[in-house]
Amino acid sequence: MATRTQARESVIGLLYAYDLGNEGIVKFVDEILEDKKIRNQQKEFALKLFNGTIENIESIDKEIISHLNQRTLEDIGSVEKSILRLAVYEILFEDLPKAIIINEAIELSKRLASDGAPKFVNGLLDKIVKA
Repeated sequence: MATRTQARESVIGLLYAYDLGNEGIVKFVDEILEDKKIRNQQKEFALKLFNGTIENIESIDKEIISHLNQRTLEDIGSVEKSILRLAVYEILFEDLPKAIIINEAIELSKRLASDGAPKFVNGLLDKIVKA
């Protein structure tokens, strides 16, 4: 059975595709999750995260932008942006411990993103939580 981490990783992949302009990915989310063996409770969790992030993407992006110092949203790589969007969605809209959300985002950025991503993700999410 898939873990929440695996569900989040799948959601990041979906958000990445969406960010690259594949907005039609929304129609295939069920199939993609099934292919990745994300089922039952973890599938419900992944769908909630993906749909919630997409539905709230404008407010999530505003939150991210408000905590960027000298960067713009366009300066952030698509993988890092997808990780941040998911984590910010969870921070703002889900009732999960903030430390767990941040830790998951850092671990996912270590596996999926560039070398400097974990530090950047940690710093930005820390600012958002403390705001």
